[in-house]
Amino acid sequence: MADLLHRLFRAGRHDIALGRLFEGHVDAWQILYRYGGRDQFEALERGDGSHTILGVWNAEGPGYTLEPSEKGLTGGKSYASGAGILTHALVTSAAGTPQTQLHLIDLEQNPGSVDESWWRVSGMRHSDTHRVEWRETESLTIGNPGDYECEPWFSAGALRFATVQIGGLTGLLDAVRDHLTRLNRADDIVQQRRLAALHGEASAALALALSAGHTWMLEGDAFDKTIVANLRNVVYAACERGIALAQQACGTAAYFEDSPVCRFAQDLGMYIRQPGPDAQLAKVGAAVASGSLDVWPCAP
Repeated sequence: MADLLHRLFRAGRHDIALGRLFEGHVDAWQILYRYGGRDQFEALERGDGSHTILGVWNAEGPGYTLEPSEKGLTGGKSYASGAGILTHALVTSAAGTPQTQLHLIDLEQNPGSVDESWWRVSGMRHSDTHRVEWRETESLTIGNPGDYECEPWFSAGALRFATVQIGGLTGLLDAVRDHLTRLNRADDIVQQRRLAALHGEASAALALALSAGHTWMLEGDAFDKTIVANLRNVVYAACERGIALAQQACGTAAYFEDSPVCRFAQDLGMYIRQPGPDAQLAKVGAAVASGSLDVWPCAP
């Protein structure tokens, strides 16, 4: 687990959009490992030595729902990160219901119709997150209805993207430090305090992520998913404070599009807007109120 989290962290630290795609690739492989069979893995084999690139597309929206029939899958997905980059996508039909079903689509054979026009955002532009539609496309069914949202895997899997976000926060710290060093301002006591605060936010969040990963490895299926909900809350707040610190440290330079500080701040600000932030706070608050979630993870 620690090795995987380290890889996710490093990807986010290098480039947050890349980290987003890498996290989706890992998510897809883990799902296939849990619920797939030999036929599904054989479908991913490539004889030319090139790599299979996977992702999970589950988001829907008005006009973008996916339904199966005897002739194949018809409909679409929104927020399909890596559209045009991935070779295969795990998609969901009947999303959000107890009958949610996973399907594996070969995007090289069935790329669908990709709408790139709507992804007009200030952050995460390079994640190639678009809308994709198919009509009666072929796919392989993965697992059984309801497998995709089995716990603790579904909720606790947020540990992966939270770790990428922490890597992105650290990449922002790197960009701020490099900017101040170029301007010979890294010795300024006020700027050093900002760098210290940024480092504190990133290192504290990373320690919590590593602790959550270690606990998950120890507890397995009994893992309390509210531990990751708490991590999501902490990382969200740490990133918002980190972005503010970076912009204070760099001033107007932090808003120039060709600045690494601007790129990391915009990508991070977009990426932390994961679904259901208020629900995560409520989950953690209820667990604390009931006494099931403690600051010290194990009973003394």
